[in-house]
Amino acid sequence: MAKKDFASAEKTLADVTQKDANNYRAWFDLGYVYNATDRTQQAIDAYRKSVAANPTIFESTLNLGIMLARSNDSDAEKFLRQATTLKPSAHQEEGWYRAWLTLGHVLDKSKPQEAIEAFRHAAKLQPKEVEPHLSAGLLFEQQKQYPQAAAEYQKAAELDPTSSEALAGLVNTYSQAGQLGDAEASLRKFVQLDPNNATAHVQLGRLLAAQRKWDEATTELDKGLQLQPGDGLAERQLASIYLDQKKYDDAIPHISAALKAAPRDAQLHHWMGQALLARKRFPEAQNELINALKLKPDLGEAYGDLAFAASENKNYPLVVQALDVRAKYLPESPMAYFLRATAYDHLHDAKQAAANYHKFLELAQGRYPDEEWKAKHRLIAIEPKR
Repeated sequence: MAKKDFASAEKTLADVTQKDANNYRAWFDLGYVYNATDRTQQAIDAYRKSVAANPTIFESTLNLGIMLARSNDSDAEKFLRQATTLKPSAHQEEGWYRAWLTLGHVLDKSKPQEAIEAFRHAAKLQPKEVEPHLSAGLLFEQQKQYPQAAAEYQKAAELDPTSSEALAGLVNTYSQAGQLGDAEASLRKFVQLDPNNATAHVQLGRLLAAQRKWDEATTELDKGLQLQPGDGLAERQLASIYLDQKKYDDAIPHISAALKAAPRDAQLHHWMGQALLARKRFPEAQNELINALKLKPDLGEAYGDLAFAASENKNYPLVVQALDVRAKYLPESPMAYFLRATAYDHLHDAKQAAANYHKFLELAQGRYPDEEWKAKHRLIAIEPKR
């Protein structure tokens, strides 16, 4: 075994177990050989026989529990719990640490609170190890116990200031708890430790954007793109920032870059349509909005934008069609009635035009003075005199 001559070792051990079926040490070594040669089920069977022959041996009980855990066998919990009550023959704290840590991972989905307790036992046995704190933090986070999660991630970060998992956990936990300032501080520490980490710059940029710190956000996102060109997430976030600030000329190239990474993203096509509308590039805007709605037919807001683009392009049947579909997803608005009225007006459907002008005026209530003036004068022109 020491020379990794597993074939010879297996033959010798098999001979021993045939002569003495209760030789727990031979079964234990045979389990090791099977594991080393990627025969998982045979390893499990051998370890089971070792434990059955002598259930007081820590090492065979632990190895059986670990092998069962890897195979998602429900018996893993039983043997790992048993291992935590036994005494390792050497390196006791390290052995118990492995038993408690593995038990925690076995319990994390079915018995999260017991898993957390197992991770706490592991952390006491090996105070300098990061993994128990990361694992407990993740469980607390999944249960939305954010202060407890943050405490575990913070401990992990203190033990290993370069741990990306600890800092990511802190960022996620603070963000979900609405503590954006704390999340920002954690990310800034990480960026200082790893200034060439493109993902960290992008995450920091997104956090800054959420706090409406636009200039700092764009700086961090630009750094992320310099380090990792073509990052669709960074391009998307930059596009969103510029759209929020109505900087459409700046937004358009970033939307275009994001679309290269995600050409079937309906929201990106919608954003492009909105930006092109704002720049009065109406034919291009119409095409982008149609693309968005092909990908996501229930994108109600996009129908209103499409109606506006179609109106500017003098495609009045499309205006009516878009607004009628919009009404299935969103409440009618004054401007929807006005656009529909003007479309019918251009199509020489006086009855429908008049009906929509009236509905527009009922809802407008002085909020759209220019359009209200036009509606009143068109009604004078198209309605029969009483």
